[in-house]
Amino acid sequence: VQLQASGGGLVQPGGYLRLSCAASDSINAMGWYRQAPGKQRDMVARIFSEGSTNYADSVKGRFAISRDNAKNTVYLQMNSLKLEDTAVYYCNAVRYTAWGTDNYWGQGTEVTVSS
Repeated sequence: VQLQASGGGLVQPGGYLRLSCAASDSINAMGWYRQAPGKQRDMVARIFSEGSTNYADSVKGRFAISRDNAKNTVYLQMNSLKLEDTAVYYCNAVRYTAWGTDNYWGQGTEVTVSS
């Protein structure tokens, strides 16, 4: 499975961005992780095939994840962006298999929040 992410950029604090990630094949769970310089990669939001979602506490109420199963695409709407949201955002996809799970990662898209 290949993942193609897009939508990053430079935005001022309080602004918004929408990230998109298209998978080349059907998958089960999709999500977004982010990694700031010098920090570990952390989960931002995940959405499962039936529509349930998880969010990091730091983005609850500001970010919204959604998916279009027909297009194998996941979106991350990021509102009220803060300086601390600056990071490289990675799309993740999980496929459940008979032997466990397969994880796939996109190439990363950079989000910079700066005044």
